[in-house]
Amino acid sequence: MNYLKNIKELIENDIVLRKKNRIYEENHRLNTYFEIGRLIVNAQGGERRAKYGNGLIKEWSNILTKEYGKGYDISNLKRMRQLYLVFQKGATVWHQLTWSHLKCVLSLNPISKMNYYINLCIKQNLSVRNLEEKIKNGEYERLEYKENIELIDEKQELTIKDMIKKPILIKTDKRVDKLSEKALKRFILEKIEEFLIELGVGFAFIGSEYKLWNYRCDLLFFNTELTCYTVIELKIRKLKPSDIGQIKYYMNYIDKNMKKDYMNKTIGIILCREDNEK
Repeated sequence: MNYLKNIKELIENDIVLRKKNRIYEENHRLNTYFEIGRLIVNAQGGERRAKYGNGLIKEWSNILTKEYGKGYDISNLKRMRQLYLVFQKGATVWHQLTWSHLKCVLSLNPISKMNYYINLCIKQNLSVRNLEEKIKNGEYERLEYKENIELIDEKQELTIKDMIKKPILIKTDKRVDKLSEKALKRFILEKIEEFLIELGVGFAFIGSEYKLWNYRCDLLFFNTELTCYTVIELKIRKLKPSDIGQIKYYMNYIDKNMKKDYMNKTIGIILCREDNEK
């Protein structure tokens, strides 16, 4: 009898069971908080009054904190109320998040900002730490199109407008004015995972200096959410009209020679310096 193998099986089964229990406990906690939020809203006289709040939360917080601990302080009760207000119409995406994630986003304004980070958590499976970093880096504020962002569902498809930010942040310890395009490309490749996350959702790296007939593009990606190739050109200077012509050539070449019938048209992105910023 292989006793060591049996011991390992017992340990692994225990790990799986505990993970299942944690998921169940987290879902049960979120459902509880959702119901608490519903009761608070109803007690305050409905959604319109609940948005502004009143002394009821403060009064109940004092009672609940004494009996059940600081998890029911004023801030958390307001978050529970917001949890209900945001998801009362049936959206179930919050079940894919933890309370720690939701605590980071439920107080964000405007509503498009909160929706953006919730969508990002689900699509990129962000940890709480990753989420906090993205909020700190002002990712929403750097979106080119950030009005009227709605919570995603199974039927809703992302567009490039939901992803691309301006500027795209590339953290480097090199002086920008001393950085060559070759060095920038090498730095991106060394930090490719960080760069993919910064770009947006669903980007997969295909290659650098990718040959397109007699030319080579700087970076080539495929986006699984948009179902298309994405070609990126790096410029350490300001944008020139010829740069647009160059990347359009790459896009047209890929569409004619590489794109399959089920794919969407290729997207081109030019990373360049603007106003002496990287």
